[in-house]
Amino acid sequence: MPSSHLNALLELASENDGFVTTRLAADAGITRRTLAGMVDRGRLERVSRGVYRLVHSHPDPLSPYREAILWAQSHRGPCVALSHETALAVLGLTDANPSKIQLTVPPHARLRRRAPARVAIHRAILDSNDVIQHDGLPVTSVPRTIRDLARSGSLRFAGDAITQGRREGYITEAESRRLTNELKKLHGA
Repeated sequence: MPSSHLNALLELASENDGFVTTRLAADAGITRRTLAGMVDRGRLERVSRGVYRLVHSHPDPLSPYREAILWAQSHRGPCVALSHETALAVLGLTDANPSKIQLTVPPHARLRRRAPARVAIHRAILDSNDVIQHDGLPVTSVPRTIRDLARSGSLRFAGDAITQGRREGYITEAESRRLTNELKKLHGA
């Protein structure tokens, strides 16, 4: 592998907690064959279809979330965001530890491969107000997350998220009241 390709791969991986996708590599002029050779030589580890990790990188607590996002976006995939209980966990608004990483993708997104067992896919239209960046990860906004949780029947998590979201400054007092009223209407329905 030419040193320019290796440098490009290292730069890509450093921007993504040690992960690189076949799509990002191809955009940098690195072929799948080159990636496969690096796996054979023990420099890369294939963690899911289309996603690799530098063997000597040090994963951090957000690495599993970044890996899930990269998996969904690999091969020119859709715009996605961490959502539901996962969004609350990433934002530090719950002590819940979801058993699956929950992603929301557009309704008609074509994910050309089966989701890893640890990933749950939700389908919905997300507009620009519905997604925020948190530590470089796309996450549904707190109001959107609360509404998603309420729609999925997780009213307790939604109620707790209103309290914590207000305490941490993610939502205003007016948003808190509006979301509380929405939950009351939904719960009474």
